[in-house]
Amino acid sequence: MYKPRYIISNKILKNISAIEAAKETIENSPIVPSFEKQFQTDAIIRTVHHGTHIEGNDLTLMQTKKLLEGEQVFGRDRDVQEVINYRNVVKLIDELSNKIEGYNLSQLTEIHRQTVQNIVEVGKVGTLRKTQVVIKEERTGEVILKPPSFVEVPYLLEDFLVWLNSEEGKSHHPILRAGIAHYVLVTIHPFVEGNGRTVRAFATMVLLKEGYDIKRFFSVEEHFDRDLADYYMAFANVDRQTENIAERDLTSWLEYFTEVLAVELNKIKETVRKISMDSRLKVKIGQQVALSERQMKLVEYLANQGFAIMVDLKKVLPMVSEDTVLRDLTNLLNKGILKKEGRTKAARYVLASAQ
Repeated sequence: MYKPRYIISNKILKNISAIEAAKETIENSPIVPSFEKQFQTDAIIRTVHHGTHIEGNDLTLMQTKKLLEGEQVFGRDRDVQEVINYRNVVKLIDELSNKIEGYNLSQLTEIHRQTVQNIVEVGKVGTLRKTQVVIKEERTGEVILKPPSFVEVPYLLEDFLVWLNSEEGKSHHPILRAGIAHYVLVTIHPFVEGNGRTVRAFATMVLLKEGYDIKRFFSVEEHFDRDLADYYMAFANVDRQTENIAERDLTSWLEYFTEVLAVELNKIKETVRKISMDSRLKVKIGQQVALSERQMKLVEYLANQGFAIMVDLKKVLPMVSEDTVLRDLTNLLNKGILKKEGRTKAARYVLASAQ
């Protein structure tokens, strides 16, 4: 059975601590659902754009956004298809992460099938490669990676998946398990084409399945894409150690992988914290706030105006009845988000301040 070789360095410990701290903040900040939805949508757009851009897709971030929103964009047919495919992959790993425990080859091949559908010839879609491949540096033509023989691929995958599902494998931290999966699967290079996108999606699935979905706010693909040289160098530093994958020390790769995730989540943590402050939800309520779209509009209005009476708040929600507005206000009062000053119809509503 495959067993990864690495040490828990101070850098890995520091990065995982930062990830855990960011996770805690993101999952427990009083952020309203509409912001959550926007965060998730933005993360999907960034994941799809940068995940395909790494592999040479020429569509811009804005074109990707428009395409995912159903608008027509002008670009190479292949580029458009890659974006559509990777959006389907994002949906797929979300579904797979909520299904059976453990990992198997069919998950990997299904991710690959969705990744390269209508891009590569049918016989190579969701099928392990049956030829030898080499990875060359685009400018110089220099061979930078020579994956194992295609004959070894099924056995190497089986060996790795046995470890990933084993009790020994489960004893490793989920972040490290995702990083190990990322490196090992890229190195095995199971398919003729589409390996990078398939493997990054599989590694993300590991995070989702093992409690690190972090509200689906993050996109490690963006970081990889923006610093592609470091991404490839992190692989190369391990690849050059020995031809035997099982004997390679993954410490430097895991330092890189955990740092990428820590940087990405810290950015999100600060944004979440800022949004929570901007929304004036500076209250100690003991749990995460869940607001409806109507309630959010009321809170935002009060944040901007400082206070309001019922007449003002009815104008904020002109399409609903006064009783409905009153129910929303009562709910916000009960959650400790608002305070009511006075008891008559001229009573003022204000945001509660932190104590």
